[in-house]
Amino acid sequence: MMTLFKWITRGFLALAILALLAVGLVWYLAAGSLPDYQDEVEVAGLNGPVEIVRDRHAVPHIFADTDEDVHFGLGYAHAQDRLWQMTILRRTAQGRLSELFGDATFEIDHLLRALDIYGVARAMVLNQSDETQAALRAYARGVNARLAQIQTEALGRGAPEFFLFSREISPWTPADSIAVSRIMALQLSGHAWYETRRAALSLLIEEERLRDLIPDAPELAALSEPSTEFADLFPQLAPVTPLAEMHHPLHPVAPPGLAGASNAWAADASRSASGATLLANDPHLGLSAPSIWMLARLGLQDGSAIGGTIPGMPGIIIGRNDDFAWGLTTAYTDDQDLYVERVNPDNSDEYLTPDGYVPFETRDVLVGVGPDEPARPITLRWTRHGPVLPAGNFGIDAITPPGHVIALAWTALDPQDRAMDALVGLMSARNIAEGRSALEGLISPSQNFTMADADGVALQVGGRAPLRQSTHQGEGRIPVPGWVAENDWAGYVPLDDNPAIYAPRSGLVINTNNRTADQPFPLHLSHRWGDTQRIQRARRLLAEREFHSVESFIEAQTDTVSPTARTLLPLIGRDLWWSGSPVEDDALSPLRRVALERLAEWNGDMTEHGPEPLIYAAWVRNLQHLLIRDELGGAMADRINRLEPLFIERVFRDVDGASAWCDVVTSAQSESCYDMARAALNEALAELQDQYGSRVEGWRWGDAHQAMHLHEVLDRVPGISYIASIIQPTSGGDNTLMRGRLGGEAPNPYANVHAAGLRIVVDFGDPEASRYIMSTGQSGHPLSRHYDDLSVLWRRGEYIPMSLSEDQARASTIGITTLQPDG
Repeated sequence: MMTLFKWITRGFLALAILALLAVGLVWYLAAGSLPDYQDEVEVAGLNGPVEIVRDRHAVPHIFADTDEDVHFGLGYAHAQDRLWQMTILRRTAQGRLSELFGDATFEIDHLLRALDIYGVARAMVLNQSDETQAALRAYARGVNARLAQIQTEALGRGAPEFFLFSREISPWTPADSIAVSRIMALQLSGHAWYETRRAALSLLIEEERLRDLIPDAPELAALSEPSTEFADLFPQLAPVTPLAEMHHPLHPVAPPGLAGASNAWAADASRSASGATLLANDPHLGLSAPSIWMLARLGLQDGSAIGGTIPGMPGIIIGRNDDFAWGLTTAYTDDQDLYVERVNPDNSDEYLTPDGYVPFETRDVLVGVGPDEPARPITLRWTRHGPVLPAGNFGIDAITPPGHVIALAWTALDPQDRAMDALVGLMSARNIAEGRSALEGLISPSQNFTMADADGVALQVGGRAPLRQSTHQGEGRIPVPGWVAENDWAGYVPLDDNPAIYAPRSGLVINTNNRTADQPFPLHLSHRWGDTQRIQRARRLLAEREFHSVESFIEAQTDTVSPTARTLLPLIGRDLWWSGSPVEDDALSPLRRVALERLAEWNGDMTEHGPEPLIYAAWVRNLQHLLIRDELGGAMADRINRLEPLFIERVFRDVDGASAWCDVVTSAQSESCYDMARAALNEALAELQDQYGSRVEGWRWGDAHQAMHLHEVLDRVPGISYIASIIQPTSGGDNTLMRGRLGGEAPNPYANVHAAGLRIVVDFGDPEASRYIMSTGQSGHPLSRHYDDLSVLWRRGEYIPMSLSEDQARASTIGITTLQPDG
């Protein structure tokens, strides 16, 4: 028996040693790709030496004698820290993800091949200015210099992910950088989703109720006329239960409600405590680890620029130089239209136009699917409006009539777009006028550019809106027949006709994705805006304060009070509070009494430390679902899983008869809005009790509202996900200025999935006091201490210096990489 015990013990010890050796080997291989910031490397493609000075937060400060060499250095630095992220963005644009991930990403590849994003990017290269093309080529040389170093010095394949997937990396090209910009444009536009959802709902409910569920912004009521709905154009089409919307983390098309958002504001000297202009910006995108953003400083010959970059692109996207600062918010320009194209019943290779049937433009391509499967053939088709969308995208399956296909018209597919010229031009602009000039060639993505210089502040909508004819059947709200000539675009709205604010009398410009245009269709810019709520809080905090500073701008950026909660709670809870009791005596009575008492005293602050935000969020979520599920059916109601505040407000104020939603049409009795509010509160409390226990005082919003910085690939690998993903409790909510958009999906519908990955505040009274922060860390390597070091500061609403001082960067450096021309 003793001998057996000894052998069992030895076996366990052997297994433990083998496990430790395996872990050690994995660690050793992965650590080999950690970049050495203190290095000197001879590389090809340089005109002179380049220094990449890493400050204590690993932000690269890049110095060289020419702008081309500075862009070379940025390409090298991006490849040091974010090589995997860059290659995945490129593969996404090329429609080549399935070569690595197999069938799971085939539909993504099919869509991207159909859109021909990469083909558009290649065509765009030669339409950029000579200066921009030089920057693109230099940046590509910098990336490729790092790739060559990885190969010759065996630096762990460049990133740990390449040990799990193919290590083959093609050389970087200028088209790759432009392709990344097209992927960003795709992430920022959600109008195709909006059109299909409105169309599907019009098949289910009458027009008056549709206006409740998808209301215009209140300011637009006087500008909006009753428009044609999809059910009017295609009355023969029956409602169809929508297919399940499976969203892969690598899919570049954001789910409905999760396209781009942002805040930006600026104050001129008359509203600044320092007597100089101020600017703040925090762009909102889907959270990930690493963040899409990477901080950098470029020592250009006309003056340095510093701010947020996107790995894969050569320039500062949002930031400042010595004289000029700029920030971006998504403009919500209606830049996409869906066309229902009628296929010739006698010849499926043709579709109907105003002049009769014409052939589709077609192309047969092969899509690689993993290393062990043969490539799959697909046929791509285009109409005169744009690419034919594959089934399963943008919800088109529920609204495509038999014998028809859906084509997409989208401004980002125009190869004449000079978006990269705008990027390079903004970095070198020295005042607002030059910043505005940099936007001349920009078509997509359309953004609100908030700008500040020494003399003032401004807001200019950049990019081009399609010029629709006044007789357009859908006004951009719904898919329309492609064979009707009046639905065709007539070019673009000129930049001079875009909304703009220069030298505001108030001394302030503020945008939270709220409405910027006050013209009726067709110069309306959009029927759909990204915000009607945050703007209320921003105006109160910023407009009511006479003088501003960096501190007051930070206070606004990190404000967690929900104007939506302050509006909705008195509406949905007034009868429950007025009754003076928990309404009925049941098992939930103690919880209901405590919950109502706490909400009655709550000021709407969505702090992570209290239970009130959790009770409120669960209540309104359950309320919206109860209101819509009988009219829409469970499948469609489940798709509308993010709060629409204007819908709840219309129902409880009974705007245009909207209280009809409170009556359950399938029941014999007539329910009131009071009944629905009470039932929703009960469901919410039962849900929270099951999840967090019976003590309301022990519930914390932060336990549910966790920021989900997930690694798009490694999060699915057991064990590794603990290291690769960053999950932390956060304050804020859907409609707070410190925005933390709720995911809306099980298992945690209250998770924070969409927030400000970057925050900047610029003060031209003391430029070196300017600050910025990003949501994770500079490195994309999970074993680096700079992978998540900034995330704690970000969560707490803290910042790091946004300094252009070379001395300060060198004084705090953790390493200097010197690139020398070879030979």
